[in-house]
Amino acid sequence: MSKQEKGPEDRIWTIPNVLTMFRIVLIPFFVFLYLKGYYVPSLVVIGLSAVTDILDGIIARKFNMVSSLGKALDPIADKLSQLALMLCLLQRFWPQMLIPVILIVVKELTTGIVALVTVKKTKLVKSAVWHGKLTTVLLYAMMMLHVIWYDIPPIVSWISVLIASAMMLVSFVLYIIRYAKMLSEKRKEDEEEETAEEKVAEESEETETELPDEAVSE
Repeated sequence: MSKQEKGPEDRIWTIPNVLTMFRIVLIPFFVFLYLKGYYVPSLVVIGLSAVTDILDGIIARKFNMVSSLGKALDPIADKLSQLALMLCLLQRFWPQMLIPVILIVVKELTTGIVALVTVKKTKLVKSAVWHGKLTTVLLYAMMMLHVIWYDIPPIVSWISVLIASAMMLVSFVLYIIRYAKMLSEKRKEDEEEETAEEKVAEESEETETELPDEAVSE
């Protein structure tokens, strides 16, 4: 492959990546609208963000536009959007909304660090998995419910928050297990390669040792 050519994983300006960047651009618009009390327009922005989130994944898979940048940028856009929305809701729904806020900060900081270590060691960037997407769906459903239903009863608010938070916690644990497994497999591969290299070196030394004996016998 020439230097000018790029494989699918190396592409930057793809439709899914542009949609993901668009989601990030939408964040300040939502925050402004919500804090100013324009709840219906802010809901439209949330809906647009959610639609682009669904579309970028479908387009990436269907048209072979999955890229390393997209794998990294998509979850970042998700978390920034979710955190911004939760922080806006926190002012009206205290203290229940504090639970997912703390969880998402702890989860993303921890998994972010572990993911960076994993990528550095394995050179692999994995796409989001089912529990991550399910968590995103539940979080958006919970947050949109609080935006639509201005006078939501406290019991309904707490239940929806706890369901979304529980799924986020499950996803957190599953991601840690996933990265731990990747690191373990990489460590095993490295040990096998090291063992193979040592075996080759030993065989080479044995061959060198046997050569003089054969020469003498001749």
